[in-house]
Amino acid sequence: NKDFKPQTYFKLKLHTDKNATAFAVLSVDKYDSRSAADDVLQQVKAAGTVRVTAVEKKEVKQEPPLLYDLTTLQKEANSKHGFSAEKTLNIAQALYEDKKISYPRTGSRYISADVLDEIPHLIATLKNHPRFGAYAAGMENIVLNIRCVDDKKVTDHHALIITGDPADGLTGDERTIYDMVSGRLLEAFSNRCTKENTTISLDAGGVHFAAKGSVTLLPGWRSVFNATDEEAQDEDVITLPQLAEGDTLPVRDMDALEKQTKPRPLHTEASLLSAMESAGKECENEEEREAMKDAGIGTPATRAAIIETLFAREYITREKKSLVPTNKGLVVYLAVKDKKIADVAMTGQWEFALAKIGRGESEIGDSQMDVTTFHRSIEVYASQITAELLDIPFERKDDRPGCVCPKCKNGQVVFFQKVAKCNNEHCGLTVFRTIAKKDLTDTQLTSLMMNGATPMIKGFVSSKTGNTFEAAVTFDAEYKTVFKFPDNKKGNWKKGKSK
Repeated sequence: NKDFKPQTYFKLKLHTDKNATAFAVLSVDKYDSRSAADDVLQQVKAAGTVRVTAVEKKEVKQEPPLLYDLTTLQKEANSKHGFSAEKTLNIAQALYEDKKISYPRTGSRYISADVLDEIPHLIATLKNHPRFGAYAAGMENIVLNIRCVDDKKVTDHHALIITGDPADGLTGDERTIYDMVSGRLLEAFSNRCTKENTTISLDAGGVHFAAKGSVTLLPGWRSVFNATDEEAQDEDVITLPQLAEGDTLPVRDMDALEKQTKPRPLHTEASLLSAMESAGKECENEEEREAMKDAGIGTPATRAAIIETLFAREYITREKKSLVPTNKGLVVYLAVKDKKIADVAMTGQWEFALAKIGRGESEIGDSQMDVTTFHRSIEVYASQITAELLDIPFERKDDRPGCVCPKCKNGQVVFFQKVAKCNNEHCGLTVFRTIAKKDLTDTQLTSLMMNGATPMIKGFVSSKTGNTFEAAVTFDAEYKTVFKFPDNKKGNWKKGKSK
């Protein structure tokens, strides 16, 4: 994200109304410059009216969410209340030990049919709850939604539910987690939410506009927390009047909105937990991805500890709600990213195999790994990764003084085995040692940092032709490395593509 350069673009916003209901629609096309947007804006103003060319309505029924497992509870507690995964686990464990909720370290979001028999009683215990009392009382007269009842999907422990014991004497944080579990119990067994989604297309002077609207017909489970639909929070989803194809509406006003492209969002603990849970989706190999669809990195009981270990070792840090790698973390990443220890597919396969062994499903004598084969593969892997890791010299120790960073002028450039990097967290200067299959020496890197360019270097390999060439390495205006050839022509080198 440090290297991301936002691109500016423009969209047109058209204001109109029907039957005293005002609304605005956005242009379908983007415009690269304000002048281009203004030209089209004048074209629309000259038209004076906008015509509805299509109206599509669709009734959507949203099933209630499943009950919580530990990972889902941790994700939502982080996104809604800012709790760390470890904090949520500790609170849930305390509530369990106080007999307020069921066993928290569960990986299942389902209950079995015999537990379903207890649910009406558990709902009844919430009638006096200050927040959920009225809703719980109303559930006496409905048929319970049994979407989360499935004996086959219950693991060693069923999903998180309350026990029915009075929830007295709780701390503020304990009350927060208890109410999350209680509210989810009510949601999970409630009726579906029914909405009507509308998509409209419009035309004004040959310029296409579009808008989306959503109306809740029956709130169903969303009434528990009076939850707003995430989609409805989108600025592009608006309240629309009744419209029909062929309607002609006045153009009341026009705006040219300046917008910018955004980088991929940084991980929060919630999104990192999701990524760990579904790590197999990142595998490029289709067979590995299929094998890992029910496995991930860690288990519900260990994922919080894994994240806390990254904090304790100063590999990551928090910036507001985001998780950001430290310089130390980036160096470790660069050192191990191509090693066996970072092989997500292998990790997921082991988690999957361990889970099968734990369930007594090991298929001895089959092509699947039995316990003995699995144990041997662990030993071989441990030997391989130990040899790989011992072979990594993480940091070069030099007697000479470090270089002042040419970019920020405040930090020091530290030389590592695979990269030279400024130690100023806010700078981001990074130069990879290997460029076009040629490893730069400390002397060459020092020259680049102190003089702005290396001497002429022989032995670079063209990625297009495979031929070797001679060039100097220098910085462009954004401190990306580029080649400088003897004839003073420059050719770009793509950062991150070093081989």
